[in-house]
Amino acid sequence: MIETLLSFIGGYLAGSVPVALLVGRAHGFDPREVGDRNPGFWNVKERLGARHAVPVFVGDLLKGTAAGLLGLSAGGWQTGDLGVPTGASVVPVYAAVAGAMIGHAWPIFARFRGGRSVLTFAGGMAVICPPAFALAVLALVVVSQVTRSFAIGARVAVFAIPALQALFTPLAQVAATGALMCLIGLRFGQAALAARRRSPRRAGAG
Repeated sequence: MIETLLSFIGGYLAGSVPVALLVGRAHGFDPREVGDRNPGFWNVKERLGARHAVPVFVGDLLKGTAAGLLGLSAGGWQTGDLGVPTGASVVPVYAAVAGAMIGHAWPIFARFRGGRSVLTFAGGMAVICPPAFALAVLALVVVSQVTRSFAIGARVAVFAIPALQALFTPLAQVAATGALMCLIGLRFGQAALAARRRSPRRAGAG
């Protein structure tokens, strides 16, 4: 339990690093106040272009990976075939990645106004199930090339992760991954509600 708690706390602190906010402020704006008001890669990309948004993409991804590695270390680096965590390492890894996602969504270093945790989740999956992550990246590349849309490729890759993970881990771990994805769904739902509250049409109707 101590290892799991420390993994969660460490993951939360790593996830709380507001990469998009730091990049945005370096360019003179707060991503929480422009565009869709989400402090993440897509919003910064819309404002600055893909090249200047790369640090946000990499940074948010690495927050999840770093958290996962912290949990793996706390659990004694127990891994099976293809680097998939096993035994005592499974729970701390999931706790750390969950902490990172929560930290990204409600960061202590940014007044608890964070993003949707998609990239942080993806980075954590690189530790939770490396082969599923690799196949998801392959799906991202292929679908993006076929559709000529990185956004579509990213969505397909993320939603394919549980199915791909099922090829390599017990279903209980796939279910745990699904629970992590529920946080992403929650954040998208909160963002949609916030957008409706800001809508002039809704304000006029009231």
